[in-house]
Amino acid sequence: MSDASRLTKAQIPGLKDDATINVDQWGVAHIRASNLHDLFVAQGWNAARDRLWQIDTARKRGLGLLARDFGPGYLEQDRAARLLLYRGDMAAEWRAYGQDSEEICTAFASGINAYVDACNAGSIALPPEFLLLGHRPEHWKAEDVVRVRTHSLTRNASSELLRSKVMAAAGIELGAKLDMLRKDLSHGIVPKPVEGFDPAIMTDRVLRDFNLAISPATFSKERLAATLDEAALWTTVAPTGDIVRASFEEGSNNWAISAEKTTTGRPILALDPHRTHSLPSIRYVVHLTMPGLDVIGAGEPMVPGISMGHNGKIAFGLTIFGADQEDIYVYQTKKDDPDQYAYADDWEQVETITETIPVKGYPDQKVELKFTRHGPIIYEDEKNHRAFGLRTVWMDAGMAPYMASLSVMKATNYTEYSSALEGWGCPSVNHIYADTANTIAWKPSGATPVRNNWDGLLPVPGDGRFEWNGYLSPQSGPLEINPSRGFIATANAMNVPVAWTASNPAIGYEWLDSSRHDTLHNELSRSEPISLEDCVALQSSTRSPIAVRVLKRVQRVFGNDNNEQAWRLLQNWDGDLAAHSAPAAIFEIWFSKHLGPLVARLEGAAPEIIPLLMPFDAPSIASWLEKAPDSPEIAKALRQSLRDAWTEYTALGEAGAANPPWGSIHRLHLRHPLQALTDKEWSTGPIALGGSSSTLNYATYRLNDFSVISGPSVRMVIDVGAWDNSFFVNNPGQSGLPDSPHYIDLLKPWHTGHPVPLLYSAEQIDRVTTVTILLSA
Repeated sequence: MSDASRLTKAQIPGLKDDATINVDQWGVAHIRASNLHDLFVAQGWNAARDRLWQIDTARKRGLGLLARDFGPGYLEQDRAARLLLYRGDMAAEWRAYGQDSEEICTAFASGINAYVDACNAGSIALPPEFLLLGHRPEHWKAEDVVRVRTHSLTRNASSELLRSKVMAAAGIELGAKLDMLRKDLSHGIVPKPVEGFDPAIMTDRVLRDFNLAISPATFSKERLAATLDEAALWTTVAPTGDIVRASFEEGSNNWAISAEKTTTGRPILALDPHRTHSLPSIRYVVHLTMPGLDVIGAGEPMVPGISMGHNGKIAFGLTIFGADQEDIYVYQTKKDDPDQYAYADDWEQVETITETIPVKGYPDQKVELKFTRHGPIIYEDEKNHRAFGLRTVWMDAGMAPYMASLSVMKATNYTEYSSALEGWGCPSVNHIYADTANTIAWKPSGATPVRNNWDGLLPVPGDGRFEWNGYLSPQSGPLEINPSRGFIATANAMNVPVAWTASNPAIGYEWLDSSRHDTLHNELSRSEPISLEDCVALQSSTRSPIAVRVLKRVQRVFGNDNNEQAWRLLQNWDGDLAAHSAPAAIFEIWFSKHLGPLVARLEGAAPEIIPLLMPFDAPSIASWLEKAPDSPEIAKALRQSLRDAWTEYTALGEAGAANPPWGSIHRLHLRHPLQALTDKEWSTGPIALGGSSSTLNYATYRLNDFSVISGPSVRMVIDVGAWDNSFFVNNPGQSGLPDSPHYIDLLKPWHTGHPVPLLYSAEQIDRVTTVTILLSA
């Protein structure tokens, strides 16, 4: 323990022995216990210490218990959340995650509850959010950890709805073509409605409850003051477009490099999972040590264990993989009994579950939750005798997000790691691996439904003709071990080998822009050895392959024309979307708000269809431009679109400011969920960022104001075998307490691309410990 550290003590009933938490200068809790039970009790207690309001709110949102604390404005969200809870056999659920998963979750919940009890007894101060809203944290049960699924990333129900709306507006063939400007499809697939499905029946109401269930809890004076009569008004927590964006834009980069290609002579593993930015961070970094286990890395604060990091023998990371894990079903219901739906040659009875939702200030409210054999009914159109249901992997045992990490993090070699991944259900991910024996590997994992007679890109009738034929066997999925190129890199692009695809069921057809994947492969293919510092720099790269491609194409139109003010900025620009770059600003405005609509119009899109296609799929627009002929009409349209973009660009700058840089409009606002309710400053000011969805330093943005939506929540670069040389950063800090020194202390290292040490050895941890907490029974 360093000379500057301080010592505190806490009692936790039920501990079998003493445990310690050493908090280092960057807010990482290094937890040490003598047995498994105590280790996860301590992890739960520590999660509450740093993130109690965050995890309490997340639990209540997931279980449908917000209205009890906050009133009728949350009643509809509670009802929607309960539709998507796991309701199956808990014995099967626990078995899916390993033999000690229930014990771990029980201990984890016990630790949270011990902290809650201390807060309620007054021996530990409640986080200020509870005092502001006037509510209290609640006890957890072990099953609360796994029954909630709605914080997981799955796809593609939202895309099925949007594709249907485009087809309904433009016609089937043109609609399919136009929709590929929104989301390109792999394998040359062209979506077409199956017999019995008419895209015209789809409206945003179909997925309203789904969107409600997966949206975070929001807080405003109006929502908190809503009466029971106004409860039905609070049903649009987030626009459909935001939901669709989230499902496809929360990706990641990761890579593993063989020892032969590194300056260290050891493997390097790097990762930077992308999620919607939030305050506090969606991730939490923790170190868990007991006899037989010594693991450090990141996970979500309400889930025990870690999902990415290392254990002193192996390192592991993940990025989202494009498995299609959702389907919308349309049912014909009986005219005289809407609780029966056509299935095969008969009628099946809807299962109805009646539950009671407590509501602050009002009597408890009874709600009916309806289910078909496929899953929850999310909308009933009684006038037209239809019901709409959702089939999702969430409803099956073993699909709690990241819970299979409890087995993965214990693996000590590739064989054990691969075996542990067989239980991975959700989300579908590219798992990458590196170990001290210099084995590197890629093994995508996650429940992948097998569809024998349709592609999963549009809703289908729920009459029995379109059924999942189980899941793809984990043992038969694609994988790669020790490739001759000396590295593995993934970035959410379509990376399933052609040979594997030719003889196996489709995993999915919707993937992210391959620009980041291509950048990684280009950079890691170099002959010079790659260092840890090189990997850190790659994570901060704002070079856009999309910009390079587009500028190369339009050079044929603009040439050396200096009459166009915008082109004078762009013609010698290198495609780096740096925050200080003015060309980056004009390019992104042009590309995202003018070139996309231009291409859509030239392809036949009516004005009312264009908003359905936004934001456009960047590689689809770039590819269209590259293939477009050098016609006078297209050249004229390109020139006018750039002039329009220039007009918008010049209007964005502050008075008197010439050529505002990209970071002046492309900014991250980290806003606390309760900022509108307090005069205290719990949020951070706008942060100028570079990048876009096509850069390794990922930074997607809203089209209306260019404010940043998502990006790397946590970054790690791991020196495999010399673990103390590793780096990490968690944006904006480890703690969720606004008055904590670790609330936003990592924001600057994250912003500037200078991560901090991820220390592992007891000697090095002791050197930087600032607080030691002794836990005893």
